[in-house]
Amino acid sequence: MSDITVTKGAPPRFRSATEESPLARWAMIAAAVLGLGILVFAPLIAVFVEALAQGVAASLASLATRDAQEAIKLTLTIAAISVPLNAIFGVAAAWFITKFDFRGKAFLITLIDLPFSVSPVVAGLCIVLMFGTNSLVGGWLVANGYPIVFAMPGIILATMFVTFPFVARELIPVMIEQGRAEEEAALTLGASGWRVFWTVTLPNIRWALLYGVLLCNARAMGEFGAVAVVSGKIRGQTATMPTTIEMLYQEYLSVAAFSLAAVLALLALVTLLLKTALEIRHADQLAAAHRH
Repeated sequence: MSDITVTKGAPPRFRSATEESPLARWAMIAAAVLGLGILVFAPLIAVFVEALAQGVAASLASLATRDAQEAIKLTLTIAAISVPLNAIFGVAAAWFITKFDFRGKAFLITLIDLPFSVSPVVAGLCIVLMFGTNSLVGGWLVANGYPIVFAMPGIILATMFVTFPFVARELIPVMIEQGRAEEEAALTLGASGWRVFWTVTLPNIRWALLYGVLLCNARAMGEFGAVAVVSGKIRGQTATMPTTIEMLYQEYLSVAAFSLAAVLALLALVTLLLKTALEIRHADQLAAAHRH
């Protein structure tokens, strides 16, 4: 119900029950800004301050070392492999779930959401148990020169596991919102399945797909838990940027650790800016994903 404010000589004024006083609004805004400042902006500023504590030259010199260069290269390589694969999987899963009716659809969606509820460390441990040297499959692969654990394939598997829901979960609500009418009309006119996908479906989901890819990329570059378990953290070989940062910090090489952290933070900020620009420019086409 609405509150009624009555003033003598004036008609009653109705005030919404959810309307807050200016003081309450400003207090909530201040609390939100303070929380963001403490949890987000202050640590981010501290990273750059610590990275430049001994000057720009020292920071750049630490980034020029072989370990730092290999860590950056490996992180970007893992993202470049895992993100496109997850994009393909996300499109295929969203297409299958939204365009066909079958038993077990809800269970399949639950499986897609599984990495959101399973600890990345547990996921990495499962990969070690499945493909480690002591397992049947892992032992055969190692004997034939194709190791999974403590090698790049294991890192790719771990990264793909923790990131594969992002693209699918962005596309599923968008494709549900759009329905099947356009695809069915194209099929009625004689278009093949691939032609329908490339000319009808993909143009309709392209911005949601890009949005999901950006989220997937951000998580892939920053993943630590699962990668730390399966990589072995071998410097110059399997140590990604997050794991290298941890090792440098534990060795009290703070400038090197924070310099590499600053590079990772800059990559995350670039991803965030692209995501924000995409939201602003194509808000209407992305709104369906946030209503579900």
